[in-house]
Amino acid sequence: MQITAQDVMKLRKMTSAGMMDCKKALTEAEGDFNRAIEIIREKGKLVAAKRADRETTEGAVKARVKDGKGILVCLGCETDFVSRNEAFQSLAEAVADVAIANLPADLEALKECRMADGQTVAEAIEAQTGKTGEKHVLAYYAFVEAPFVKEYIHKVNGKLGALVGFNKEVPEAIAKGVVMQVASMNPVAISAADCPQSVIDNELAIAVEKTKEELVKKAVDAALGKAGINPAHVDSEAHIESNTAKGWLTPEQADKAREIIKTVGEEKAANLPEQMVQNIAKGRLQKFFKENTLEEQEYQMSDNKETVKAALAAADKEAKVVVFKRFSLND
Repeated sequence: MQITAQDVMKLRKMTSAGMMDCKKALTEAEGDFNRAIEIIREKGKLVAAKRADRETTEGAVKARVKDGKGILVCLGCETDFVSRNEAFQSLAEAVADVAIANLPADLEALKECRMADGQTVAEAIEAQTGKTGEKHVLAYYAFVEAPFVKEYIHKVNGKLGALVGFNKEVPEAIAKGVVMQVASMNPVAISAADCPQSVIDNELAIAVEKTKEELVKKAVDAALGKAGINPAHVDSEAHIESNTAKGWLTPEQADKAREIIKTVGEEKAANLPEQMVQNIAKGRLQKFFKENTLEEQEYQMSDNKETVKAALAAADKEAKVVVFKRFSLND
């Protein structure tokens, strides 16, 4: 049968697929619109399968807050060009609307929620993949609930967002400032007490190792100095060889430096004062908490270098952050 331009336009309005895709689908379906729609959807699945291993480093982050509940979602794609497309942005907004309306337990549950047209979120994303020929994924979903929730989406690129839940309603200025703090400074926890034990263990291990390396280096550098050798000239084998070739070190000094680095380094490493190492490492861990936990971070919206905790207390002595979520496509 003959497929008219009006038929193609009708199918395009129904699916938002490209003109040629609509014509091909109608031809294959012999004019059956329902079958043509299924063909277009199947094409979306095929394209998604072909591009399954592609990176989705672009996209759109959306947030919604209603009645003390907030959601954060990210619809991902491959290119910035597609992420700025009106249809892509509309789909991301629609997914956010579905999320706040249904408050699914997790990302997989969100995929099964129904859109306004009856499709599941997963089916709608597959369909959009078929229209653009570019991989689309539901990259992130988070849900928070608190007496007062504030959201933030970076307006410049829409690829960074955050939610913060407070134990009570707080002034707009401090609520906005704290949620922007979460977005920009990416804290690992609200406070040291909330920091995951796995993070603490990892940071302490790093601090212990760094402390040991510094104590060994200090002893080696002192020994090199006593031998009349500049530690900066022998801080790696490549530097030793290079500086010997330049005449900055004699071959004898180079050999002496290697001997000192080996013997003094091994001796010091074997006899490090454990308590000192632990004390220094714990001090480093406290510095990590100050820089990476929300309450102890320097509040970015303040000029007097107060902490977020102090800034929040100044606005409302009873106010506290009880939960936060953050997602960025640029991390």
